[in-house]
Amino acid sequence: MSIVDKIIAAVTPPESRRARAKAREKAIEQAEPGSWFAMILDHHQQIEEAFDVLEQATDAVRRRAAQKWLAILLTGHAIAEEVTLYPAMASHGEKARTELAYQEQSAAKGETAALEELDPMSEDYADKVAHIRGAVAHHMYEEEDTWFVKLQKEASPETMARLTRRYEEEFSRYVGKDTATSVKRRVMAERH
Repeated sequence: MSIVDKIIAAVTPPESRRARAKAREKAIEQAEPGSWFAMILDHHQQIEEAFDVLEQATDAVRRRAAQKWLAILLTGHAIAEEVTLYPAMASHGEKARTELAYQEQSAAKGETAALEELDPMSEDYADKVAHIRGAVAHHMYEEEDTWFVKLQKEASPETMARLTRRYEEEFSRYVGKDTATSVKRRVMAERH
């Protein structure tokens, strides 16, 4: 973690696990079944599972495989949000939040790519993974607590349908369709 990151973390401590859990619970209740928001919440949970698999990997080969899967999920998820949801947020009066969202996701992609330069069994690697996970958790909290709740409330039914179709297309194009099975398969492989 850079000195600037440490200063920012000290000045703006992250929200608590309890606050994140409460936001997630509220978002799940509010997300329309089958909507882009419901898909995003599912993907957020898959990303958390991928972080778990990465952190629990016991050797370099498994850790690199878990890292690769996490990077695929994060990138596919980010691309889908960046080309569908963030423009919709901007068009609904949230330009500042949209810029922040793009910046946060760009930083997460860069930090995730930087893992490739580190020994996967080193303390520096573990520290970077923890830093990325914290940043991603905060970003997901922002989306689940306010950003996407507001977008869902303000979007017309036609916009909701378009965003759902487009988000699913973009995510599937990059990641594939059966991500839940992929995560389960990786978790099971890790246990054996």
